[in-house]
Amino acid sequence: MTKVTRESLMTLEAYAKARPELRQQIIAHKKLRSVHLGEHVNLLFEDEKTIRYQIQEMLRVEKIFEEEGIQHELASYTPLIPDGSNFKATMLIEYRDEKARKEALAKMHGIERQVWIQVEGAAKVFAIADEDLERENEEKTSSVHFLRFELTPDMAAALKYGVSLSVGVTHSAYSAIVSPLSNDQRNALVADLA
Repeated sequence: MTKVTRESLMTLEAYAKARPELRQQIIAHKKLRSVHLGEHVNLLFEDEKTIRYQIQEMLRVEKIFEEEGIQHELASYTPLIPDGSNFKATMLIEYRDEKARKEALAKMHGIERQVWIQVEGAAKVFAIADEDLERENEEKTSSVHFLRFELTPDMAAALKYGVSLSVGVTHSAYSAIVSPLSNDQRNALVADLA
């Protein structure tokens, strides 16, 4: 799998010039990799392209050009790139109204462990959530989680063959399913598999 390395990143100046075109490309790319589970949960399935863009944006916004800072961003974000046997996603719980968001997050404790994918003909694969750090406390869950869905070789082979893929969340405070994903979305995710 392609990884983002120090040598593969653009300088701040080169990125500033290329950014308008890259931004349009990444919007189209993310559209195929975003799965909306109901009104309030969005999964962005990450890949090398989405993470490269995120790193370049962080370097630009924070004006990071020193080696130590660049290495820190690489260390923070490259673990979110799938490694050939899994899908990795950023889960966003989105409520426009702050009060509604606060109330929902208090009810959704543990939701990040109730998100799943299902390859046609196989059992559901529940997310391994937030391996980097704890993102919930006794009062509420976070509005952002990082998920990994580990697939068996048979599941990966079946997806490459063309079977359908479904995604859902089953939590007492929030449930939604997309079954199946569109062929375009499924194909975008299958490209992550070695």
